[in-house]
Amino acid sequence: MRKRIAALLVAVLGSACAGPSEVMPEATPPQGLGAAGQGWSEAQRRWFYHASQGTMLLPVSWFLALERPSAPFQEAPLFATTENLSRYGFLPDEASSENPLGLPVGFALDDRGGFSRAGLGGREQVVGLTCAACHTGQIERGGRALRIDGGPAMTNVGAFQKDLGLALAQTLRPIRFGRFAGRVLKEGDTPAARLALRRQVRSMVLGGLTEQAEAHWAKVYPLEEGYGRLDALGRGGNFVFGTQARDRNNLVPADGPVSYPALWDAPWFDWVQYNGAIRQPMGRNVAEAMGVRAVTTVTGSPDTLYDSTVRLDTIAAMEQQLAGPAPGQGLRPPRWPEELLGPIDRAMAERGAAHYARLCAGCHEGGAVAWTEPDAFGRRYRRITMVALEKIGTDPTAAMNFVNRRGRLERDQAPIPADQALKAVTDRVIARWYERNAVPPARQEEMNGFQPNDWRALAAYRAKPLDGAWATAPFLHNGSVPSLYQMLLPAAQRDAVFHVGRREFDPVQVGFVSTPSAGATRFDTALQGNRNTGHEFRNAPPGTPGVLGPELSEPERREIVEYLKTR
Repeated sequence: MRKRIAALLVAVLGSACAGPSEVMPEATPPQGLGAAGQGWSEAQRRWFYHASQGTMLLPVSWFLALERPSAPFQEAPLFATTENLSRYGFLPDEASSENPLGLPVGFALDDRGGFSRAGLGGREQVVGLTCAACHTGQIERGGRALRIDGGPAMTNVGAFQKDLGLALAQTLRPIRFGRFAGRVLKEGDTPAARLALRRQVRSMVLGGLTEQAEAHWAKVYPLEEGYGRLDALGRGGNFVFGTQARDRNNLVPADGPVSYPALWDAPWFDWVQYNGAIRQPMGRNVAEAMGVRAVTTVTGSPDTLYDSTVRLDTIAAMEQQLAGPAPGQGLRPPRWPEELLGPIDRAMAERGAAHYARLCAGCHEGGAVAWTEPDAFGRRYRRITMVALEKIGTDPTAAMNFVNRRGRLERDQAPIPADQALKAVTDRVIARWYERNAVPPARQEEMNGFQPNDWRALAAYRAKPLDGAWATAPFLHNGSVPSLYQMLLPAAQRDAVFHVGRREFDPVQVGFVSTPSAGATRFDTALQGNRNTGHEFRNAPPGTPGVLGPELSEPERREIVEYLKTR
């Protein structure tokens, strides 16, 4: 096995001599930008964009000094420019007190990581991704844009991480390293400082290459996620239980990517995630932060076990800002912007409302039992309908991967189901943080959202309320249907192949323009994990899996779409 890993390391190191791993589009920023007006102040929006959860990519000085991947002997533009980061879908943002470096939405600085400043002494800040990187949307039309806070982003996080690692690996080239060291060390640039910095870079590169090699050996990422989606549970489990636990037997294929879900109303759902896996907001957010590179000690000395860079105080504040004091008083769904996308036909929408009540509301609105009974804190939650896979008929990969996944918390223990393993790890990380920071029990309950850290693994997907759904394309949990209109077609009439990455909005189909364009992700629905089956209205025998009702007429489809613009 060691020889195989060594051979893979050599192969991956060889790839560092090539150019970028992805052909990314050049970003064309819109000329006008507005906000959807969703109940947050400008200060709340700015804070959400750049508040650190404790995730860590690189020291800030390294990130700013890296060059983009390129062929050997070429001096490349810097990686961290707004122009380059926009190519991965990150939204530009201006410099402010929350964002002193003028980084895009979703990048945060953090000084709690304690990364040593090679050759210079002391510690320095790190840069990481935060919630807003995946949960801030934008729609564009005719050169104008509308920012959707809490909406699904059109970011390609997988390509970004891949190219960031490649850029760092290429920094070990002698000429490139000289330029990099000069930018990092500045007035402290000495031979000794350069040697210390090179050792740090080499150590990080070798760690990353080992992780890549083991992932390659286990064939864990067979499906391209592309723009607007990520297999967060799969990647998070591999990072926590495989990479950080140093146990490659815990690596499993992550081939069930899902679209980034919208955040409005989510704090008031009784269960969250597409597969309804998690109840507590703190447990969900701690797992998410660990999955996007918050450092957590899951092996080693009991004195440091389950210490983590995750910022539970920031996570709790984010969740409280999203939720507000009561349903509808935090982040609100966006309203259809008639000045940008055109007026709603109110008569048509009224007819669509009747169709929706007859065909859709039973699952998406929950009927007479839509809200839970008040809990011990007097809080009620929206009861989310879970629809079994055999009924909904959509691609089962994401749900079944979680049902079937097993992991070992310790090498000498038997594997346990993923929901139990993640509950155990998040419980311990949360308890450790509260202990380290002397958080009293009443405050713990408040930070936990007054809910227990329950996890479950169901062979089902959720049917949540469709408020603001018009702004969340592409559709289905895996993003396999490009528009609301196509959601109402029989699966055989939906696009079998389309392209994802543009933000230009189609107000008739209600989704992003999905024709081929430079750098866009080609979405092939024939692939496992990408299937666009199920959730159909077509003529079929009663009980046919995935068929929810008879085929709709063209006017019925158009009327339902028009109604959903009003939500």
